[in-house]
Amino acid sequence: MIQVAKDESLTPEELCRGLAQGTISIPFNPLHNNCKPTGIGKGLKTKVNANIGTSADFPKIEDELVKLQACINAKADAVMDLSTGGDLKKIRQTILATCSLPLGTVPIYQAAVEKKLTAEGMFEVVEQQAQEGVDFMTIHCGINMRSVKKLKENPRLMGVVSRGGALLVKWIIENGKENPYFEYYDRLLEIAAKYDVTLSLGDGMRPGSIIDAGDPAQIEELKILGELTKRAWDAGVQIIIEGPGHVPYDQIVAQIKIEKEYCHNAPFYVLGPLPTDVAPGYDHITAAIGGTLAAVSGADFLCYVTPTEHLGLPTAEDVKEGIIASRIAGHCADIVKGIKGAKEWDREMSKARKELNWGKQIQLAIDPEKAKKIHDRRHSSGDTCSMCGEFCAYKVSSEALKN
Repeated sequence: MIQVAKDESLTPEELCRGLAQGTISIPFNPLHNNCKPTGIGKGLKTKVNANIGTSADFPKIEDELVKLQACINAKADAVMDLSTGGDLKKIRQTILATCSLPLGTVPIYQAAVEKKLTAEGMFEVVEQQAQEGVDFMTIHCGINMRSVKKLKENPRLMGVVSRGGALLVKWIIENGKENPYFEYYDRLLEIAAKYDVTLSLGDGMRPGSIIDAGDPAQIEELKILGELTKRAWDAGVQIIIEGPGHVPYDQIVAQIKIEKEYCHNAPFYVLGPLPTDVAPGYDHITAAIGGTLAAVSGADFLCYVTPTEHLGLPTAEDVKEGIIASRIAGHCADIVKGIKGAKEWDREMSKARKELNWGKQIQLAIDPEKAKKIHDRRHSSGDTCSMCGEFCAYKVSSEALKN
């Protein structure tokens, strides 16, 4: 708490107040060695999560470690291991040993891969991952008979696009039983409290198309998550609420307000949101457009989206691009939210530009490596850039105003 308060330019008392109210969470499992704690929530800088992880087609842990380093270099605030291919336990433990950022997982993936889709198997996986040091877990507790009934009564264009959500919808329908994570929620809370794992209550009914945004199934799940949030707080468990997804631009503000109302101002973690569905290859830009408005409206945690979203497994370069796009979105929001230091960063950049101080501009850039590469590619022999040369507005106006 002291470290996070220092990083956020807050007093420990201010931070503790947010933790006590549930408006701030610090995903930090004491068993995760060398992890730098990060605060998420009201009054703090907007945070960015990056997803990595293997698939059945690309199961190599070496590739994911390269991506993990890309996450650290690009200054993501947290990482999630979404692996579904290879030796999942070994992959996760290797990532944990290397990862200095809070690490999240989705335990239902391992349960499905290892064919442990029984109540006992699902909880066995949760406890195993907690014992290893996982800091936060996405658990789709809001997928239950109530929300599945709403989904059936109100058919969607895209159906269920959450992998974890789809697995649990199928489980409920095939078994004719309640979701174990919902039915035995108190058991889940016991595990989370024991290992100080933050529960990221998953949005299994998130819309995968702007056409489905705000439908009855999505809202029903959100109401359920609000009920579960209070139960978690009563048990001393930290909570993050996950949200959409694909949402038209004019609905984003309303969606954030609904979450904050139903879920008692718990930290809100959004995927994008993406305000259009037609930009494959550029969905990191789509997500940044939606992410800024979401964060200005109260979202606290942005899950990055890479250029390969909807197309395939991302590379390390895709990971970097996704993180930078989300960091830009978050920073734009932080300026508006009045977060300490946000506007000052822009002020320093503007001063460096006026002074034609290229070294300082590159140093202050959100991606210094790319800024330097572009500047050096067509570097001017003088102190101006190669676009304006002697007609540089900064230089011309500064010289004129000296007289």
